[in-house]
Amino acid sequence: MDWFLSLDPVVQALIATLFTWFVTALGSATVFVFKTINRRILDGMLGFAAGVMIAASFWSLLAPAIEMAEEAGKIAWVPAVIGFLAGGAFLWLVDIIIPHLHIGVQDEPEGMKTSWQRSVLLVLAITLHNIPEGLAVGVAFGAIAADIPAASVSGAIALAIGIGLQNFPEGAAVSVPLRREGLSRWKSFIYGQSSGIVEPIAGVIGAAAVIAMKPILPYALSFAAGAMIYVVVEELIPEAQQEKHHSNVGTIGAMFGFSIMMLLDVALG
Repeated sequence: MDWFLSLDPVVQALIATLFTWFVTALGSATVFVFKTINRRILDGMLGFAAGVMIAASFWSLLAPAIEMAEEAGKIAWVPAVIGFLAGGAFLWLVDIIIPHLHIGVQDEPEGMKTSWQRSVLLVLAITLHNIPEGLAVGVAFGAIAADIPAASVSGAIALAIGIGLQNFPEGAAVSVPLRREGLSRWKSFIYGQSSGIVEPIAGVIGAAAVIAMKPILPYALSFAAGAMIYVVVEELIPEAQQEKHHSNVGTIGAMFGFSIMMLLDVALG
């Protein structure tokens, strides 16, 4: 652990987001065992991911952002509200521009009209999720270098672990449908794990940005939170509730995900 603490925060952010990418790959590797996922299990996994992201948005991002703003003598809610809405607006624009296909949607891709294959559109949908997740981890580690009292290595590690946990079902939720679409197991795995490649990129950018521009840190934390909540409300929760006869499975998964992320953040942070 000491070797990790001695590293530059940008390098710490890179390692942490490489870990979350690795967990995405582990989830994608389930395609070597299963060709399909029981709908009830998928709903629970999507709900779990939603719960983790909701808890991380508050405990690891919004609450520290408000505390940092107060310590800087600013109006505490201003950076939180502006950053949160900006994060949601950013993903809304990305949703409009980039073609993608949500899990469980059979015919109608979102975004600009395209002739891209369904497999590419499915991967892009999860890739969009991972931008705010990687950014959140990177900003958390960048806050340490900015010498913010509310920031801690243990809290940033807790966030990375939580994001990693919810990346496992996301990886499976990409690769298994691709296998069902007729792709080989290897292709399904490669496409599935590639959806997480944006996390190390976003993590390094986020860490470097807040180190270089310390005043934007509360806004950056809130931005990541807003983007993650947008993903939860726009995609994860609706997809976890598609099968009305067992919609409570997704809800229970969300409760467990929220509890585990809250436990990690409070216990380690």
